[in-house]
Amino acid sequence: MKFIPQSDLTVLDPIWTTAYVTRNHGLMVFDTLYGIDSTYAAQPQMVAGHVVENDGKQWRMTLRSGLKFHDGTPVLGRDCVSSINRWGKRDAVGQTVLAYTDELSAPDDTTIVFKLKKPFALLPDMLGKVGSSICAIMPERLARTDPFTQVTEMFGSGPFRFVASERIIGSLVVYEKFADYVPRDGGTPQWTSGPKRVSLDRVEWHPIPDLATAAAAMQSKEMDWWETVSADVMPLLKGMQAQIADPTGYIGCLRMNEVQPPFDNPAIRRVLLQVIDQVDYMQAVTGDDPKLRHTPAGFFCPGLPMASEAGLDVFTKARDFAAGKRTLAEAGYKGEKVVLMGASDLPNLKALGDISADLLARAGFNVDYQVLDWGTVVQRRTRKEPVGQGGWSIFGTFWAGLDQATPANNAFLRSPGESGTFGWPKSESLETMRQQWRDCRKIGGRNIVGLDPIGSEARAGRSPTRNSPRLRHAPRRPAPDNVTPPNLAAVPGATSLPRAWAFYLRNEQAVVVLAACPLKIRLPKETALCRSGRELGN
Repeated sequence: MKFIPQSDLTVLDPIWTTAYVTRNHGLMVFDTLYGIDSTYAAQPQMVAGHVVENDGKQWRMTLRSGLKFHDGTPVLGRDCVSSINRWGKRDAVGQTVLAYTDELSAPDDTTIVFKLKKPFALLPDMLGKVGSSICAIMPERLARTDPFTQVTEMFGSGPFRFVASERIIGSLVVYEKFADYVPRDGGTPQWTSGPKRVSLDRVEWHPIPDLATAAAAMQSKEMDWWETVSADVMPLLKGMQAQIADPTGYIGCLRMNEVQPPFDNPAIRRVLLQVIDQVDYMQAVTGDDPKLRHTPAGFFCPGLPMASEAGLDVFTKARDFAAGKRTLAEAGYKGEKVVLMGASDLPNLKALGDISADLLARAGFNVDYQVLDWGTVVQRRTRKEPVGQGGWSIFGTFWAGLDQATPANNAFLRSPGESGTFGWPKSESLETMRQQWRDCRKIGGRNIVGLDPIGSEARAGRSPTRNSPRLRHAPRRPAPDNVTPPNLAAVPGATSLPRAWAFYLRNEQAVVVLAACPLKIRLPKETALCRSGRELGN
């Protein structure tokens, strides 16, 4: 199969970046202990099962038999322990898992034991998360690599082998079927859960940045699957039948750098609330069809249990650039350069950059709009230096709606400061509330999740449904008074159902949400177009 990815694969290490192109590569090569099914429930994947003991403070997980790495060595418990530890030092959710963990060990080759400081019912959900960065299991010798140094040897235990000898940077990435991969028995393949039965001997990724060239390749059937289809070229593909592949869509985010001027000043960050128009962003990405977007949108994906309209009235008011300029001056802005990074090879991210450049300039900012390839943006956004030393101020990206489903996995809500995600917001009050949410196993006297998050339905051999406790009792409460406006109100739009982009801005943190559009569609191979993106950017 020949596939057009959203961008070139510039980073191979699945925990070194949150870029979805790297995450997708990781899911080809590596496997995870748990997978997530279509009801958003964690299911055993590499593990055969687990036992929860000591009132929820000990989890004993058993690996299923027959697991092998691509170098022929068996997957052992110590490989998993080392992989979890490395992931936990880099990934936001992984850091949460290690914060709950008192001891992580492999007493034998097939067993992994978590001894926790307190019960943590979400453990399988965290280990099996589909968002970036996945908890990729790799050989211990690779997992011992410093998490801030990239692993370049790609030996996972997933369904495909990475063919390093055929890689051409900017042009070709090749995967071949791993003959010794053993799918799990029984169940239905859903998202990253169930038996992964490989039907293709070879998969080629062909990055094609130019939209017209990519569209022509699909029309001529030179390519089989196009991950990210821009609204601009959809009319050229009218003969192809499309289906929604992921109902959660995307959430677009305008991320600010909180450790450098001018966005280290909360009052300056709040100026964006006066000028952001989610509809403008969504039209730039989706065109004029309102069915392809969802506005207004907040921090959590519309249509999922945590979604709330609290505080979103800030985005339904008329935009006022004159007032924004006055507020900017009152906030103490002294004309500092604002380096806005745009992505040249991802049209939808480029659209976010173009809108942002105009908006920031009209609001009175001194904008230096730098359009780079996405791989360079991914690398540069990790830098904390001033803009004069290669740093940055702001950029736009997208998260899958499922990655913005709860306070536990919403990476841009996480606010521990410089140990957190790029942008590095710091808010002790928000971190306290996130911790309280993670600790809370009951809301209104009813279970959100039990000690076994897979639940009684799965133990009885049935798949969890949308009426299972994890979804039915998830909180839909409004934001607390000390976090709402403009913290939660800083979201210019969000992904929902087949819509997909959101933008959020926060007073204590450094984010703005843009809105939703449906670029997650799958088209049958015989029509020459196969899916418009599981995710984009990140």
